[in-house]
Amino acid sequence: MTILVASDLDRTLIYSAAALALGMPDARAPRLLCVEVYESRPLSYMTETAAGLLAGLARTATFVPTTTRTREQYGRIRLPGPVPEFAICANGGELLVRGESDTGWRRRVERTLAAECAPLDEVRAHLVRTADPAWLLKERTAEDLFAYLVVDRSLLPDGWVRELTEWARARRWSVSLQGRKLYAVPEPLTKSAAVAEVARRTGASEVLAAGDSLLDADLLLAADRGWCPGHGELADVGWTAPHVTALETRGVLAGEEILGAFGGAAA
Repeated sequence: MTILVASDLDRTLIYSAAALALGMPDARAPRLLCVEVYESRPLSYMTETAAGLLAGLARTATFVPTTTRTREQYGRIRLPGPVPEFAICANGGELLVRGESDTGWRRRVERTLAAECAPLDEVRAHLVRTADPAWLLKERTAEDLFAYLVVDRSLLPDGWVRELTEWARARRWSVSLQGRKLYAVPEPLTKSAAVAEVARRTGASEVLAAGDSLLDADLLLAADRGWCPGHGELADVGWTAPHVTALETRGVLAGEEILGAFGGAAA
């Protein structure tokens, strides 16, 4: 029996310093392992316990990192254990096989988006035109597939996000606000579609998944069993599904608990 474990990374398994949520006394804080360096500075962490659990997971399951990050952003991460044979980037738009982009999968994604969604240029132009420079810090596209903004969330009007969501839905795009980043992503561009392709190739009999954002909801719904931490968009809106366990644990310790659950289910 082959078990496939597909997990989001940021704020699910790995955490920036701002997202660690270490509420315990300093002397009781867990030992941390840096798993990402950016511009010569440590950026993302997991607990050493979580690192050991992830390394051990490779002995019982096929682990597939499943992220909205671009390939370049994913390439900065050094996870414990063997390098995964498969990885999913750009919210399902890029399927990496032994570190190389699967061009056949990319062409398939591009055909689907061209047939079903408004073009990226139209959505990007709307984002830039309607965003207020008072809270817009950066504007980017990712892999020529979707767009995102880096914002000062304390100044971001709730009404603007709601209006953008309605505008995007009419064009078959979705909106997700994660920390300081607001994503606009074509609706057919999903992690679950890419995971289904990996499951087909590996002959997986069961899929386990984890994630914290609205962009992870389709992944969790498509899995046989899933977990989400006590923080993030899904927790904030009270999202639930019968086969998904909503943890109370928040921050980096949630990543440790999720990996423990993966290991127990895959054993």
